[in-house]
Amino acid sequence: MDLLGALETLRRPLDRELFPLAIGDSAADRRALRELTGQLDDYLLPRLRSLDAPLLAVVGGSTGAGKSTLVNSLVGADVAEPGVLRPTTLVPTLVVSPADRDWFMGQNVLPGLSRGTGDGPGALRVVTSDALGAGLALLDAPDIDSVVTANRQLAAQLLAAADLWLFVTTAARYADEVPWSFLHSARERSTALAVVLDRVPPDAFEPVPRDLSRLLAENGLEDTRLFTVPEVPLPDEKARLPRATVRPVADWLTGLAADAAERSRVVRRTLSGALDSLATRVPTLAQAIDRQRAAFDGLRSIVTGAYAGGMADFDEGMRDGSLLRGEVLARWQDFIGTGDLMRSLESRVGRVRDRVVGFFTGRVPELRLRDALESGVESLIRGAADGAAERALEGWSAAPGGPGLLERLGAVESARLGRASPELAKRVEAAVRGWQEFVLDLVREEGADRRTTARVASFGVNGAGLLLMLGVFASTGGLTGIEVGIAGGTSVLTQKLLEAVFGDQAVRTLTVRAREDLRERVRTLLAEEAARFTAQLEVVEPPADTADALRTALERIQAHRAELPTP
Repeated sequence: MDLLGALETLRRPLDRELFPLAIGDSAADRRALRELTGQLDDYLLPRLRSLDAPLLAVVGGSTGAGKSTLVNSLVGADVAEPGVLRPTTLVPTLVVSPADRDWFMGQNVLPGLSRGTGDGPGALRVVTSDALGAGLALLDAPDIDSVVTANRQLAAQLLAAADLWLFVTTAARYADEVPWSFLHSARERSTALAVVLDRVPPDAFEPVPRDLSRLLAENGLEDTRLFTVPEVPLPDEKARLPRATVRPVADWLTGLAADAAERSRVVRRTLSGALDSLATRVPTLAQAIDRQRAAFDGLRSIVTGAYAGGMADFDEGMRDGSLLRGEVLARWQDFIGTGDLMRSLESRVGRVRDRVVGFFTGRVPELRLRDALESGVESLIRGAADGAAERALEGWSAAPGGPGLLERLGAVESARLGRASPELAKRVEAAVRGWQEFVLDLVREEGADRRTTARVASFGVNGAGLLLMLGVFASTGGLTGIEVGIAGGTSVLTQKLLEAVFGDQAVRTLTVRAREDLRERVRTLLAEEAARFTAQLEVVEPPADTADALRTALERIQAHRAELPTP
């Protein structure tokens, strides 16, 4: 892999949104991503593919600095559109020599902008001029401090695509903050730079350039070429400056166009500086991506914890005897009563068993108890799922990145996430019936043993299976008062009857298997419910290895850095 290949490797992970969550200064992170992607697409990659291509000089500066007037004056034709309305430069104008027109009309530079000879958003207006020698093009950029955000962004993009900045300021505004922020960028990236100090009054022709030179030196730009253009009266805003006032700039550009070696030195200086800037820009971007990754992990952890809590709620519902309240308890009580069952249970197991056999063979409807148990289990699962969804939504609402993600989803969709899905009821019903079939299969399997065949037959497979289902939930935990006697009686009686049918050890084994099968089905249901949350993350989450991929690509770039000759 060569230097170009290493840069292409760096570019590939940047094709998607890497900062979807509003954490830290995500706006600055997105801006840094946009700037890096733009410079790779608009400058580094195309320039490395064609080191000997024509040099691109971008004319940039503040509102009203006279950029378009300067461009027109340099080429001796009205190619750019100056005016009194601000912002003036709405569509950037690229002035090229006829010999270079085909190169710039292609997608070699600024591939994201369409080419044309008229005006239009997202376009690059290309005009030719014989005043420019082959090998050099001038691009009139929008104002860097435009009131239109898109213009400011485009100006920054165009400057990042330049081999050379021709930065225009005025005697009245040369110390403004905004221009200096761009000049600092030029210094940090070692961009080839020349400054045109425009509209300098006669009485300021000595002190203002001297002060600007001092500021340039203090800001590490002491080698910057400085041109001074005197203030001259013009008949109208579209008039061009006298040739003599811009001759030093024009002569310098003409000489640059004619000197292939000097053009090459300028290109390599800017290219080298842009490559060097990756050493700080890429790690900073990777750290910001790591922060996003940590926030995604936090949101996913909240969902995991919420649905683990839902599983714990279900387990507690299995242990605390709550399922034996209500309809299940009523159906059981209808048959056995409460009376002195507990006090005389040991002496009455045979007689109670006979009554239970009758219960399951038609004298008391089995269907009511089975339906009540099925409904209770379904309600327990749905309650666990509702509680988990509510906790997950509350957790996201308070977690870094969560509120912005929920806002992106919208109030309606977010509210839906806070409840169990509408489809859960059918899935729960199918899961509970599947569990009941599993329990009946356990009974059939155990009843195949000759020692238990007759005892199982005395209850029937359905009856023994229903007893086993009750045994999974029977407990006195959490019950008080009369419920202890009733539900407790259910628990002990169920246990005694199961032991009478299958034996002590078999009952324990069967109960554990039945309970674990049900828990596994509930875990699957809750995992499907949790996936509603994690699916929202997967839609916007960058690949997990993005930050590492950027760091690896940077290492490759630095390893091949020597392939670019020193300017």
